[in-house]
Amino acid sequence: MSSNDYFRFVTQELVKKMDAPKQEKKQKEKEKHQLHGKWFGVLPFAFKLFFRSRKK
Repeated sequence: MSSNDYFRFVTQELVKKMDAPKQEKKQKEKEKHQLHGKWFGVLPFAFKLFFRSRKK
């Protein structure tokens, strides 16, 4: 893959993300949070909350 092809691909993906409606962006963000729980479970999330609360 040449650098020109790579640059074209990155540009296309950036334009797709910029042109997406706000609702679609929020939906993808919500899915991202759900994947965290699906792949890693509740335990890492619990540790994260625990250590975050101890810092304050």
